[in-house]
Amino acid sequence: MAKKAQEKIIQTVGKKKIAVARATLRLGSGKIKINSKPFELWGTRYLRERIREALLLSGELANTVDISVKVNSGGIVGQANAIRTAIGRALAEQGGEKLRKQFIEYDRTLVVPDVRQNEPWKPGRSKPRAAAQKSKR
Repeated sequence: MAKKAQEKIIQTVGKKKIAVARATLRLGSGKIKINSKPFELWGTRYLRERIREALLLSGELANTVDISVKVNSGGIVGQANAIRTAIGRALAEQGGEKLRKQFIEYDRTLVVPDVRQNEPWKPGRSKPRAAAQKSKR
């Protein structure tokens, strides 16, 4: 029996607020699935275009790989940004240092996740930082 050549599989994670996206990149024909749905059916047009930025910057590399993304938690925009980061990281790992530098030059969040979080609400306040107004006299 002939051994099948090991296929290179790249797994990456992207995060935004509490949304977490896990991307798996394999050699293929350019198909993208998000939560087992075709890319064209996920989210709004604006969010798809935001995710597509990484694919456009990578050029022909995007047509030679299949990407499967699992995303959960957070809102739809946070999920889109997490997906964008996960796909960008996977493509940068596949494409090498030159593509990584190109991504960082265009938008750093394609490779480096945005670590900012919502501030928790404090007890006795209406918002995280808003306190009741105090009278001086």
